[in-house]
Amino acid sequence: MKKFFKFLPIIFVLSACFCIAFSACGGKNDDKGKLDSTDPSKILVAYFSCTGNTRKIAGYIGDITGGIAYEIIPETPYTAEDLNYNNNSSRANIEQNNPAARPAISGGVDNMAEYEVIYLGYPIWWGEAPKIIYTFLESYDFSGKSIVPFCTSGSSDIGNSATHLHSLASGANWLSGKRFSSSASKSDVENWVM
Repeated sequence: MKKFFKFLPIIFVLSACFCIAFSACGGKNDDKGKLDSTDPSKILVAYFSCTGNTRKIAGYIGDITGGIAYEIIPETPYTAEDLNYNNNSSRANIEQNNPAARPAISGGVDNMAEYEVIYLGYPIWWGEAPKIIYTFLESYDFSGKSIVPFCTSGSSDIGNSATHLHSLASGANWLSGKRFSSSASKSDVENWVM
């Protein structure tokens, strides 16, 4: 029994060291929007914005992380009538109701292979990401990359919108996302990113 108590402090110290080392190996904080110690040149802030709300949040993330901004621009721009949610025949409603809809994107990301972390921003349309985000995710190989979703909405939370995107970039490490209102400040975004 004395031998056991003699080794107890050693066991305690080794256990504590193991726990510290193990927790330090994760390299990320799931409650935040950024991976630790990521080179800013390896960060892409990709976003789609029709009204400017998501663009504003993406700008804050770019400023905070030093990441490169890339706006997902539709080949055919959306008009105000296209976004009229009260009209069942509006373009946005038709696209959101069609699982196969993939609106074309104008241009593309240069050197996607160089990026390790992608902040992916979009507005919430009927509780989901717009279908142009599906187009974006299906256009590149995200294997081994970390994707950090963020969205803007007047009232809807990020909900399942990000989860429903996972299968489109199944090789990626998806981090928890965040919803921001149009009135979110840079410090609100910084609290999430940092």
